[in-house]
Amino acid sequence: MVFQLDDELWFPDPHLGEPDGLIAVGGDLSVDRLLLAYSYGIFPWFSFRDCDEPYWYCPMQRFVIFPSEIHISHSMHTLMRKNLYRCTLNEDFEGVISHCSQLRYDEAGAWLGDDMIAAYTELHRQHLATSVEVWECQTDGGDRLVGGLYGVSIGRCFFGESMFSLEPNASKLALIYLSRFMSERGGLLIDCQLETPHLRSMGGRFIPYDEYLKIIHQE
Repeated sequence: MVFQLDDELWFPDPHLGEPDGLIAVGGDLSVDRLLLAYSYGIFPWFSFRDCDEPYWYCPMQRFVIFPSEIHISHSMHTLMRKNLYRCTLNEDFEGVISHCSQLRYDEAGAWLGDDMIAAYTELHRQHLATSVEVWECQTDGGDRLVGGLYGVSIGRCFFGESMFSLEPNASKLALIYLSRFMSERGGLLIDCQLETPHLRSMGGRFIPYDEYLKIIHQE
């Protein structure tokens, strides 16, 4: 079942949604609505060229990475030892989200349009969205942004939205950095939203929604 949202701040029970996770259409991308959505594992995902209003999803099987379980391959360990790149947190959120948008902007079904960028940038301004940047180290000190990721941070959980790489493995470096950062600070879970071979190779796995919900509601 798919529900039509209105101006009131609410979401239906995600258990009532469609098999693909679609539960609602409509509403807005306000900070309050986004926070309510993510607190139940709901996220907006829609083609900004084809849809006049947001589509909201909440799959019953959640693809996640537990920070302590991040898998770092031998080749990634080798790359990290070369010190060709450095990682930062929240140094260039706008740069990261802009790159994520540009890399997919011309694709059919592209979802990261101006409204979504504005919404997550406002979340970041209110310290509710986080970016990880990967910089290629330059001898002249003008390091170049070559990869990164961003997502929503609530409590001890991170809800990933998108990542990009301009150099091989740059987004993997960002995810490793995020996982280590969270592990050191008691972070519980990284929500990957969708399964990809890339994320599975780094330790991603499915857990049931009800288990996921208990984790993201931990204090």
